[in-house]
Amino acid sequence: MNPVLPLVALGLVDAAFSGFRAFAGRDARIRKHRAVARAALRGLAVGAVLLLAPALTAGAVLLAAEDPDRAYGTLTDGGAGFLVPLGVYAAAVAFSLFAYLALPFRAGTLAVVVGLGPLTLARPLCVAVACAGALVAGGGWSSLLVGAVASAAVLCVEPLVHRRWYARPYGYDA
Repeated sequence: MNPVLPLVALGLVDAAFSGFRAFAGRDARIRKHRAVARAALRGLAVGAVLLLAPALTAGAVLLAAEDPDRAYGTLTDGGAGFLVPLGVYAAAVAFSLFAYLALPFRAGTLAVVVGLGPLTLARPLCVAVACAGALVAGGGWSSLLVGAVASAAVLCVEPLVHRRWYARPYGYDA
């Protein structure tokens, strides 16, 4: 199985959530669906651009390889190893979001506090574990390089979106 499409999908979904997190808490209005959607789209756009970096890195690895077929197999193995921890993390986030949406208000709030809060804080650790998974799964140093570039890309989305669009408080005109 080629792990590229699931990894790209996870990266883009993560980028949309990063855009939302960059906006979260910036606006006290009750009805802010448009602003939330705009923030998620901004994160998605920034993430799509940043995810070109690991794609270009993988392309450079393949171009520089003496045996491109073997390098492709190594990158595929590393990508599968990178995907496993991220898949577990994404499943935990999805479960917590489902609990938030499906349970009554108090239980849903508890799901956010117990689930999404710590999972957001553990996100960089999960990405580091995914890099280790790429190395351990037989991907070698080339997969670790691509995984590290991908990790840096996804972890930079939220700060970039925040700095570009949300650094000033809402309504601040000075």
